[in-house]
Amino acid sequence: MSLNTLMERFDSVLVLDTETTGINCKTDEIIELAVLLAKPENGQLIAEDEMDVFIRLSPGRTLPPAITRLTGITAEQLEDEGIEKSEAARRFCQMLLGERTLIVAYNAQFDLCFLYYFLHRLGQADALRGVKMLDAMTVYKDRRPYPHKLANAVDAYRLKTQNTHRAIDDAKATLELLAAMDAERPDLAEYLNLFGYNPKYGISGPKIASIQYLPQSYDGAQPLYMQNITIPL
Repeated sequence: MSLNTLMERFDSVLVLDTETTGINCKTDEIIELAVLLAKPENGQLIAEDEMDVFIRLSPGRTLPPAITRLTGITAEQLEDEGIEKSEAARRFCQMLLGERTLIVAYNAQFDLCFLYYFLHRLGQADALRGVKMLDAMTVYKDRRPYPHKLANAVDAYRLKTQNTHRAIDDAKATLELLAAMDAERPDLAEYLNLFGYNPKYGISGPKIASIQYLPQSYDGAQPLYMQNITIPL
């Protein structure tokens, strides 16, 4: 399927990325949320709007120094420039409005689990109900050998946008990667609600009810969607 065919099914695409205080979606917190709202235009996805916000930590929480070293985000930035969680959720849900929206992320299992618990704590998790999802990393693992970090994909496709471990840059890199992978082989629609996982370590984090999970090898000898599966509706 071409990108045009994929976009016949969706009115818009939300490409998102998060920076967090750690890796446990149930106990750690989102500190930066970036979302690109892209719409089809002449066979391409064009970013028409974006959201990039720091989110203040809950009272009593501290920002681990390792996260500051990785992202460059400081506790002072979160306090001075951050917005409240309720406002971040409101702005995200506003971008999600519409019945035909696709959410895309790189290593989407991580970001979407964090996003779910973030919204769940605010009583707004139903906003994600029925939304189709695409994991750009699952697609990339079918295209190139190990390693499979976003930085590797940026290098492999010679993307203009770099992987900086800042949410807005990584979201922009993912959007550019999506277009590059579609130009290489137009089968992105086959990966809707299909996430691959490392069979050695299993699924990372809680399962998302609407997602079909399959073990995915490193060699990409056969596209993951060619396995005999049924995708949940």
